[in-house]
Amino acid sequence: MKVDKIRNLTDVELSHQERDLADQLFKLKFQMNMGQNESLKKIRGLRRDIARVKTILGERNRSAATEKK
Repeated sequence: MKVDKIRNLTDVELSHQERDLADQLFKLKFQMNMGQNESLKKIRGLRRDIARVKTILGERNRSAATEKK
């Protein structure tokens, strides 16, 4: 997922996206532990997408906190 696409989402959509990505990551890890060979690229990509979403949410929270002061 591209950063520009993530930045255009609202906070609610970002939270929903984060939950969906975390759920997908859990399922892939579970499949790998059960012996089904999933691509590590998918897991790495999901982890990076989750990090991007969390980063943007954090940026927005920090900017909102500084505006309130």
